[in-house]
Amino acid sequence: MSKNGKAVKRELDDEGTESSKDLLSNEDACDDSFKASSLAVSDDVEGKDRDLEEGSEAEEERPAWSSKVQYILAQVGFSVGLGNVWRFPYLCQKNGGGAYLVPYLILLVLIGIPLFFLELAVGQRIRRGSIGVWNYISPRMGGIGFASCVVCFFVALYYNVIIGWSLFYFSQSFQQPLPWHECPLVKNQSLTIVEPECEKSSATTYYWYRSALDISDSISQGGGLNWRMTLCLLAAWTLVCLAMIKGIQSSGKVMYFSSLFPYVVLICFLVRALLLTGSLDGIRHMFTPKLEIMLEPKVWREAATQVFFALGLGFGGVIAFSSYNKRDNNCHFDAVLVSFINFFTSVLATLVVFAVLGFKANIMNEKCVTLNTKRIRGYLGNQISYDLIPKHINFSHVTAEDYLAITKVLKEVKEGDYTKLGLDPCRIEDELNQAVQGTGLAFIAFTEAMTHFPASPFWSVMFFLMLVNLGLGSMFGTIEGIITPLVDTFKVRKEFLTVGCCLLAFSIGLIFVQRSGNYFVAMFDDYSATLPLLIVVILENVAVAWVYGTDKFFEDLKDMLGFSPFRFYYYMWKYITPLVLMALLATSFIQLGMTPPTYSAWIEELAQERSVRYPGWGVAVCITLIVVAILPVPVVFCLRFFGLLDEGAGGLSAVSYKKGRMIKEDARPEDGDDASLIHGKSPSEAPSPLPPGKSIYRKQSGAGEPDTTPNGRYGIGYLMADGPDTPDAPESRSSSPKPAEQNNWSSCPLINVRVH
Repeated sequence: MSKNGKAVKRELDDEGTESSKDLLSNEDACDDSFKASSLAVSDDVEGKDRDLEEGSEAEEERPAWSSKVQYILAQVGFSVGLGNVWRFPYLCQKNGGGAYLVPYLILLVLIGIPLFFLELAVGQRIRRGSIGVWNYISPRMGGIGFASCVVCFFVALYYNVIIGWSLFYFSQSFQQPLPWHECPLVKNQSLTIVEPECEKSSATTYYWYRSALDISDSISQGGGLNWRMTLCLLAAWTLVCLAMIKGIQSSGKVMYFSSLFPYVVLICFLVRALLLTGSLDGIRHMFTPKLEIMLEPKVWREAATQVFFALGLGFGGVIAFSSYNKRDNNCHFDAVLVSFINFFTSVLATLVVFAVLGFKANIMNEKCVTLNTKRIRGYLGNQISYDLIPKHINFSHVTAEDYLAITKVLKEVKEGDYTKLGLDPCRIEDELNQAVQGTGLAFIAFTEAMTHFPASPFWSVMFFLMLVNLGLGSMFGTIEGIITPLVDTFKVRKEFLTVGCCLLAFSIGLIFVQRSGNYFVAMFDDYSATLPLLIVVILENVAVAWVYGTDKFFEDLKDMLGFSPFRFYYYMWKYITPLVLMALLATSFIQLGMTPPTYSAWIEELAQERSVRYPGWGVAVCITLIVVAILPVPVVFCLRFFGLLDEGAGGLSAVSYKKGRMIKEDARPEDGDDASLIHGKSPSEAPSPLPPGKSIYRKQSGAGEPDTTPNGRYGIGYLMADGPDTPDAPESRSSSPKPAEQNNWSSCPLINVRVH
């Protein structure tokens, strides 16, 4: 039996068929060939459910989440990533401490939750990846899905390099003492001295730039591959490939560990850090609000950007994960739950970071006090009189408070000559105000703090294993945002596509593990995702709210959820969120125009970072990354606008989803006879049971003729029946048959099919 025949039988079962006796009572109204078709359908009603349920050729299983918990963990794992640990604390420290949480929460409600809810809803409603979803909503805006895939691929290229770095540090943590505990010694002829580059910086800084990365002085100096980082990158892509090769059946099980383990580590770190000296100083510094900073526009812009990227909007991973849900799943609850889990995870990570940095600040402050106390003792009797030293000071053990008391007296007495003494202020606040983010926080500041932990190797292993898991959780969603749309669109084997994608990404990713690779990571991080994703999400919002229609989308949500969402979302999607996103995009363009493209280069001779402008070819690469990511949007629009690509070609293959399953549909002639397909007849051999031009298949929006792929294997469209798992196409209600047609067919009660 042909695939379309089975699809027809499924549709007939949903709508109901009449008994053979009733059909035969009206047999005079229909011709013999059509009557034969009707009897064949009626006689086989009893067995058709069994055929479909037992996995006939007509259906292909679409994976589904084994439980709601697994799905929530997948969304949490995707949204909670490395940025929650090393970006949010930095922004909180930089933008007013506890006061930064106010604009963040406001923007989370205004743009974060509404857009997250929108992506969850369209993925769950249409049950396709990003390409299929946006083709379905508006074929001319179908390039949005391809742009999401391109951005996902760019991000995956460098994001997995960071996982590779974490794997390297994880492998080096099984040592006592840790290899970055102190500066290495080198032999200089007959003398053994401390490595000069390390002495000028610090042990952890030297280990990161020289031992781990072996970094070059500029992006133009390739320097060849770093073989250790190459092996780590290979290991990272192997982990991703093995976890993703079976889709959500394999990655879903990994989520139980990769999503939950970071919380165990963060809580353990928080408890341990609170028992260390100075941790409360760090937390107090974090929560001390600087209200005057909160009024600056820059703070709101950075808060909006962080909300935007923290939830993974625009990547397609959210849509891909939600497309495996049941159609009646409460995605509004999921959106609110995951958004606030993400927020509280950021706050938890910030508490941990500041508690540890508070401990580190006290350690560094004690070293500062010890060093400057030696200087003061050297000045005693010469530049400094013994009478100026408070009587209670014991130079064998000078505390931070004692040192501040000494310097206060010296400033009052010496006045203009105080600066000549070269004494440092040694204040904990100054140490905490040194804003550190990204790799500087994870691989330098945090590693240095952990060297002072009791049982430091254990905590180092836990920390970098946590980073690996945070990275993998986000990588799963990113790769799913690539694989799911391509599988839905091109009908390729998921296993082959996953392996091919990982091999290609590893091969391209070799540019990130050469000596200058860190500079390319910074380039991709700054330019391949920020602007393209902003544009993608703006277009997503416009496509749903203005092209598809907010009212229509609300009806879909009511039908899907069983209740109408708050009217708040109507105004957010239609007015507020697009305006906020446009303002954010405008400020991003302004900042990009005012600030020339630069990167931080490590200068070996100076043992410090310097901001360096990209060379001409580097600027060209930055522009190319932005253009290539957005290019699919105008290309698809122009192809369909000028008729070079049929607007009905909503995808290259048809996939009809019903009750969690996927049905492939063969291409059919326009006036083909669906009943004749059950008998294996060609359309010319049997008459059609429906009026001319009518079909029980729904075509994609704008489709005048059935569309096929280049090889002509699959048609386009969704089953017409309004079953619980079948989305309604925008053009679901076509005009009624002409009166003459109704007269011709009114006497044939064979098939109870609704024709819209």
